[in-house]
Amino acid sequence: MQITSPAFKENARQALADPQLQKAMLHVRSGFIDKRQHAVDALPEFEALRESARAIKDHTLAHLDIYLEAYEEKVRAAGGHVHWAETAADARRIILDICRAAGARTVTKGKSMITEEIGLNEFLEKEGIRPVETDLGEYIIQLRGEHPSHIIAPAVHLTKDQVEADFRRVHDHLPPARDLSEPESLLGEARRVLRSQYFQADVGITGANFLVAETGSSVIVTNEGNGDLTQILPKVHVVVASIEKIVPTLEDMSQILRVLARSATGQDMSVYTTLSTGPRRPGDPDGPEEYHVVLLDNGRSAMLGTEFQDMLRCIRCGACMNHCPVYHAVGGHAYGWVYPGPMGAVLTPSLMGVDKAGHLPNASTFCGRCEAVCPMKIPLPKMMRHWREREFSRGLNPAVQRYGLGAWAFFARRPRLYRVLTSLAVPALALLGGRRGRFRHLPLARGWTKHRDFPAPERRTFMQQWREREVWKQEARV
Repeated sequence: MQITSPAFKENARQALADPQLQKAMLHVRSGFIDKRQHAVDALPEFEALRESARAIKDHTLAHLDIYLEAYEEKVRAAGGHVHWAETAADARRIILDICRAAGARTVTKGKSMITEEIGLNEFLEKEGIRPVETDLGEYIIQLRGEHPSHIIAPAVHLTKDQVEADFRRVHDHLPPARDLSEPESLLGEARRVLRSQYFQADVGITGANFLVAETGSSVIVTNEGNGDLTQILPKVHVVVASIEKIVPTLEDMSQILRVLARSATGQDMSVYTTLSTGPRRPGDPDGPEEYHVVLLDNGRSAMLGTEFQDMLRCIRCGACMNHCPVYHAVGGHAYGWVYPGPMGAVLTPSLMGVDKAGHLPNASTFCGRCEAVCPMKIPLPKMMRHWREREFSRGLNPAVQRYGLGAWAFFARRPRLYRVLTSLAVPALALLGGRRGRFRHLPLARGWTKHRDFPAPERRTFMQQWREREVWKQEARV
């Protein structure tokens, strides 16, 4: 995947000028926000569950090494194999070795953001192995040669008409006169095409919403059942997951599940919650002959013990981006990598570096909605501020911004000089603003006035108005 996070500003400009994208993004509110609110309102203990979920993940992260070792032991006891991958390249190599050992020519995949993170599809294709996405949204964007624009609704940036056009273009072996005007007909078409792929695949690859240390199980939650077919029909099942997906017990997993679907799609539970523990055992009617788990670090362990550790509580529900006004405006592709929205604005710099992703923490209104709806109570705005501070300390901001803040800090540390200058500048700007009360152009403020007028200030400074207010209050008491 080509990383374009450094070009976020240009990506955003293109997104704002894209009428199809703007039309598609209108469905986010009806599709996510309102449904989540209804689901939360119907569960009186939702806030208590959030607190419990946060405590579970904090405890797990504090003892991550212990639970990962316990998980590995249980997987091996069940007949599975655990592979440790420090980097994305390590994970790709491990998966390729498994596929080659199985003689795989076709691989089916369940939805997995981790495989997007490591660029698995492109890698397998170069090695002569054909990956087939089986999640409907992932399948649609694979046909288009795109990447997900949302972590739970990969094709949310597309309209129904665009999907119909893609199906007619690619499924040229089907009758051209078939009706694809309704979502149900599009779903039926995808099901017919994909069903044969499950039986052709030699290896099935899934991600994991949770890894349970108590039992050695991997857990996926889906609404289409594609994940189940991906992992039980091929002879080899490979689970790819990052190390923070671990939870201690099945009880812990079930508690977090109660906030996951409600936060993500407004459902009480996803349609399918599937637990896999090892390969097929004697007497099992189905299942893989081999079961492999690839545990990926890829920068996670470096976040432990830092101000960004809380980000490792994330359960990938997408609630933060569903409620983010910036995401609503520009969609997910503008963020330039796998993780969009507020969670991407924190996670991407953590994994790629602030030098490559420094624009993302700045793409925030700091309205706080992301933290308010996060089921794991992750302080996303605070962590975005930390990244802004690091960006500034390393001199990565534009020079005008750095010098401007430096000048402001100089005067702010000298209150008397600050009051004198503002008492002169504010009336002058108010006078220049004229009867319109705003500026169409202003030196050093082009970033603002290019898109909107700059309001002229009042004729008195805030401090002058505050003093007058205090005097008035004292006189009123007398």
